[in-house]
Amino acid sequence: MPAEASPLKVTIQDSIKDAMRAKDKERLAVLRQISAAIKQVEVDNRVDLSDDDIVVILTKMIKQRREALEQYENASRADLADIEKAELVVIEEFMPEQLSEEEIAQAIQSAIDEAGASSIKDMGAVMNVLRPKIQGRADMAAVSGQVKSALSN
Repeated sequence: MPAEASPLKVTIQDSIKDAMRAKDKERLAVLRQISAAIKQVEVDNRVDLSDDDIVVILTKMIKQRREALEQYENASRADLADIEKAELVVIEEFMPEQLSEEEIAQAIQSAIDEAGASSIKDMGAVMNVLRPKIQGRADMAAVSGQVKSALSN
């Protein structure tokens, strides 16, 4: 592993080693999925990912798990839903601390001000300002709805 590896990547690798030592097969499987997703992007793009890049990958993995979880619950498949819930817990360990509703509202307002937005037509510009600041620290779908309602008023 290169010396300039991101701290988050190092933490994930250390967690893999800990899970191997503890013989925690379920946790180890999820950690290996995370590691594989990171390596896949690094190999495809020939880059070393930063913590922010890894958070984007984790966010995508969380979204996939939540969608699968919803489908399993709708299909009354508690066994499969439980697996998705367990995987979510492990993946979320590596996410940055989530923003409070108040912090999200402040971020939205400052992004609207920064983008000079005045109507719903400016939503893309506001989201472009906002996304890098809160990616991985808030549910972007919910934030998008909040931006839309803020711009509608």
